[in-house]
Amino acid sequence: MAKRKEKKVLDKKGWVQSFELIGKACINKDYTFKIDEHSKKSDWIYNSVNLNVDCGEKYGKVGCELMGGYGAGRNNVIYVHGKDEDGGDDFENRYQIDFDDRFDEDILKDIGELCFMKIGIEKDTNDKIVVNKFLHAYDAIKYLAETLQDGTEIKVRGQLRYTVYDDRIQIRKEINSIYLPKEKDKYKAAFTQSMLLDKYSIGKADKEKCTYPITAYILEKFKEYNGNDLTEDGAVKSGKFVPLRKTFEYEYNPEDEKSIGRVTKLFKVKKDITLITCEGVFIEGGAVIQTTEDDLPDDIKELVEIGAYTLEEALALCTENVGKERRMLLTRPVIKLVGEDGEKIPQIQKFDNKYSEDDLVLDYLIKKDDDDENDPDEESESEETSDEEIDYDAMIDSILDD
Repeated sequence: MAKRKEKKVLDKKGWVQSFELIGKACINKDYTFKIDEHSKKSDWIYNSVNLNVDCGEKYGKVGCELMGGYGAGRNNVIYVHGKDEDGGDDFENRYQIDFDDRFDEDILKDIGELCFMKIGIEKDTNDKIVVNKFLHAYDAIKYLAETLQDGTEIKVRGQLRYTVYDDRIQIRKEINSIYLPKEKDKYKAAFTQSMLLDKYSIGKADKEKCTYPITAYILEKFKEYNGNDLTEDGAVKSGKFVPLRKTFEYEYNPEDEKSIGRVTKLFKVKKDITLITCEGVFIEGGAVIQTTEDDLPDDIKELVEIGAYTLEEALALCTENVGKERRMLLTRPVIKLVGEDGEKIPQIQKFDNKYSEDDLVLDYLIKKDDDDENDPDEESESEETSDEEIDYDAMIDSILDD
């Protein structure tokens, strides 16, 4: 009898799922902030922020959030990691500190920088941004509620979190930092997402939108999923990774054969599971699809020509407000320079045969009882890379053709 092949353990090494929003803060006095709220079910006291950022007509108002609190009758702790000999983050040195010690400078000096939330939305007398660091979201949110003004231009960065509620995948944008943007920064609503592709990932093209649906697996860690305990009765405290099926979109130019062919080159999988990391943009509530003169139907153009409508009136009437849409458009794969200094070469962050199909077939994915949503609790940290003046389309084509 043939020996059964052991499944490869799912992990997120090298995984990225981050976002960056640049736009105007939208503050609603009744909704945006909740300070020192008391849970109705426990002794939990928390602060929360649900912040909309107006990223302009192209992207709309994109929401992000943060929550943090403590138990009034509990021994509250904060999980952190230390620093290495060079002052960098040492992720192997993980420990916890008392919640009440979160402002103790003697303790804070030994904690890795990535443990802190950073907010720079004020300037000093020399017109330089003042950066405030917070070890706990509870304090960061309180500061934001006291300081952030409606209409302030901000740059928000954070991590994407995927959860499940009523059998539907929900996406949360969890804030890590908020700064005043630089003068050269343009409004944007961008994300970078690692994902797992299989042979079914490319769907049928939507010729009206000029997009292909790209359905991939996103890994998130759960302590409970589909009624199954993923902590093994507490032995695995942080739980296990669950592959969640999520559909993105990839735009193509119907008049450009290379653009259409690139979809297959990037996302088609012949065998097993491929890991790819892509950049993309959010199109969210309040976005407007702007009509140009060329987009006007011929009968509308005739009405403009005879003077029944001005061109501005016709464009305004034909511009579509798509306030309810929530889209994640993949724009291009991430490219990194790899190799030794002086000999680095560009490499698309795409890796074939990362897993077998059987590795994603897990017993705990089978529904046991009633579904209960659980939040993932493991952060993925991304490495920021500079966006140089590169012809990405040409580079992608040349690498893929090698």
